[in-house]
This record gives sequence, C-alpha cells and structure tokens, in this order.
Amino acid sequence: MRAIKTLFLLTALTMLLVVGGGAIAGQNGMTIGLLMAVGMNGFAYFFSDKVAIMSSGAQPVSREELPRLYEVMERLVAKANLPMPKLYRIPQPAPNAFATGRNPSHASVAVTAGLMELMNDDELEGVIAHELSHVRNYDILITSIAATLAGAITWIATMGRWAMIFGGFGGSRDNERGGGGLGALLMLIVAPIAALLIQLGISRQREFSADASGVQMVGHTYGLISALEKLGEYNKRIPMDVSPATASLFIVAPLSAGQMLSGLFSTHPPLAERIAVLRSMTVTR
Repeated sequence: MRAIKTLFLLTALTMLLVVGGGAIAGQNGMTIGLLMAVGMNGFAYFFSDKVAIMSSGAQPVSREELPRLYEVMERLVAKANLPMPKLYRIPQPAPNAFATGRNPSHASVAVTAGLMELMNDDELEGVIAHELSHVRNYDILITSIAATLAGAITWIATMGRWAMIFGGFGGSRDNERGGGGLGALLMLIVAPIAALLIQLGISRQREFSADASGVQMVGHTYGLISALEKLGEYNKRIPMDVSPATASLFIVAPLSAGQMLSGLFSTHPPLAERIAVLRSMTVTR
C-alpha cells in the first residue's frame, strides 16, 4: 500500500511538471528545467553518500571498535540477503542513525555514539533493520527521482518569474516557446509549493515503508517501537549538530525539536503516528 502511495505521488509530481511547466515556460523551458535538474540530482545520486558521510563527521569503524554493531549488522544482512554495508560512527551524544548509497552494493550505515550507548540489543536491531530497509527498497533512487522532478518544477517557476519581468522565455511566438496568462501566474505560485509538499510526502511514505520492512526483517515490532520512543525523547533533550541537507536521512529528524512546521513541512512522519502504525501491525515470520 505504501508503494502504491509513493507511485501515486511520483505520478502527481510528473503531471505537475508537465502541466505546470508547460503553463509557465512552454515545452522548451520545461525541457531545459528538467535537464538541469537531472544533471544536478544525478550528481547527488552518485556522490550524496560521500557528502553525507563527510558532512556528518562520521568515521569508519572496525569490528574491534564496535563488535555489537557488526554482530547485529551481519545477522540482518544475512536475513535480508544483502551485501555488508560500510559502517561508520558519528561522534555525537544524540542517538540517531542513517543509511545512504545508491544501491545495496554501495551502501553505508552510520550510527551515533549516543545510539550505541542508549539502545539495548532489540532496539539497536530495530534501528539497523530500518536503515537496511531503506537500502533494500532503493529509497535513495526513489527520493532522487522525486528531487529531480521537484527541482525541475522549482527551477522553471524561478525562471518564469524572471521571464515575466523581462518579457518571456525568448518571446511567445507560439505555445512551444513560452507560457503566459493567468494560468501561468497561478502556477508560478502554486507549482513550487505543491512540488515541495509532494516531495515531502514521498519522503514520509518511505519512512513508513522502512519501518514496516524493518520489523518484518527482525520478526517483531517491540524493538523498533521502543527505539523510536527513546529516539524521540532524547532528540528533544540532546540537539544534534548536522547539516539541514542531510537531516532527512536520519531515522528521526535531528532538527525537528522546536520547529513550528514539523508536520506539513517535515521529511519524517510524526513519531507518534509511526509508533501507532507499528503497534497495529501483524508481523509474519
């Protein structure tokens, strides 16, 4: 069901690009915007793992340094039939974790020092299973596609605003060269906001899916439920110093504490909602 919702949201983004982009910039402007977004997000798709690791301050960790993490990881990758990812530790006291990498063969999982200290074995297993589910579900690819479409829409709208000031996308001899009129004006305002909300909706659906896949991987819900409760509690008490660009990767949003628009404009569903969904799940072994 979550996959269907994600597909629906991706379709909505595509339609918004086609209809909105055509209204704002015409076919030529829409094509340029899409190509630029593909280029930028293509770079991010192939190199975002390195950027995320570097910006978070994560350091490679050996089996001797974190044997418990290696034991949990090896057990779960064997269950899920996945390659062993590269493991990193982030020297921060706030408990959190993230996975990155464009496919299972190029995956990395980073955990904070606080996570290893505060989680018991069941909770740690639940967190790691969630992160491995992101890898197995190709969520980096899905969110990259969403970012490409949303980025194209935003770029077109930005260029459309300049075009209205300076006379259009190279003239308006025909419908192929530029948009115009009231429809274009409305799209300049509505399209970027709609694209952002749809992109965030996709991100939230992938979190629900990773929760569900993770508990199926371990065979029970109580570990992840307890972990999310603990993560939510400590996230409010111990702020985490991370880049806003990588905050969406973490299992709980490290910058969400104190934010006013943590619902509609959040990359993560509310923790209470995630926990409620997990409590209602039936896990099949």
